Amino acid sequence: MSLDVSVRKGEPMERALRRLKKRLDREGVIRDVRAKRYFEKPSQAKRRKKKELDFNNMLRVRYSKM
Repeated sequence: MSLDVSVRKGEPMERALRRLKKRLDREGVIRDVRAKRYFEKPSQAKRRKKKELDFNNMLRVRYSKM
């Protein structure tokens, strides 16, 4: 997977870097890299995913009543 961000004419480099970072964030590249930095046992991954699902369901129930 490659992401290209071309620098426009007269555009500062910082702005192009900001666009690149936003695009990486939208694609989930940074999240994946951070998640795969260390090995996670399958049981830990299941536990983490279940915890995330439970939390999201709790929020869904809490805010559906409003």
